[in-house]
Formats: sequence, structure tokens, C-alpha cells
Amino acid sequence: MSRTVVVKGFSGLRQTVTIGSHQLFADEARDVGSNDEGPDPYECLLAALGTCTNMTLRMYADRKRWPLREVRTALSHAKSYAADCERCEQPGAMVDRIDRQITLFGELSEEQRNRLLQIAHRCPVHQTLTSKIVIHTGLAAAASQ
Repeated sequence: MSRTVVVKGFSGLRQTVTIGSHQLFADEARDVGSNDEGPDPYECLLAALGTCTNMTLRMYADRKRWPLREVRTALSHAKSYAADCERCEQPGAMVDRIDRQITLFGELSEEQRNRLLQIAHRCPVHQTLTSKIVIHTGLAAAASQ
């Protein structure tokens, strides 16, 4: 069920992202020397978590026939120190933190709202981000032009 995502960068920081028949851009902000022509990589990550959260809650509520009209998820990312930072330069000193605030619209009972909060933790992207991730990286042969 996985699609290949292809990211191309030519000059500067702007990247062209192709996913099947879809195309979008990613970039960095002007204050880091780019043109702010798209979300930065962490914003793309947050978008993946937010869209997956909303889709998961929508599918669950629809299956249960609950009156969920809209789901709105706001996310932010920050890095903070894991401890009092005696050894700040060591790997693991910084911890990534994602704050996710979900707003549910509709005539839902408190029990339904609490269940949807539990279901949010089961969205596939949330499960991926909170599991051990192994990334295998290799070099592909460059095509001749």
C-alpha cells in the first residue's frame, strides 16, 4: 500500500516532492536563507501526523455513526533538553516534542470524545513516530543527462 515519494532539489533549498500524480514543494523560511515557497521538513512531518489523525478519527466516527461534523488538529514541534543538560553535547540530550491539540465538532457525548482521543493514538503515523524506526540509506546511480 506504500507509494514511493521522490524528492528533487536542484539549487537552493526548495524541493519538489512527487507522490504518485501529486506534486508539492517544500522549502525553508526566508530567515534561514530560502524563499519560503512551501512548508519546511518538520511542517511536512506535522502535516502527515495531523492528516492521519483526522482521517483516522473520521473513519472511526463514521463507522460508529457518531455525529462528528469536523475534526481540527493543530500541531507544533520543538526540541527540549531531556534533563538538566549536564551533558548537552551528547546524543540523546535533546528530545523532540510534538504537541497535538484536537478539536472535535459535533454533538458528541463525553464518552465518545474520550474514545476519539484514545483512537487518535492509534493513527498509523502516530504509531510509526512512537515506534523504533530504522532508516536504510544508500546511493542510487545517477542517471546520465
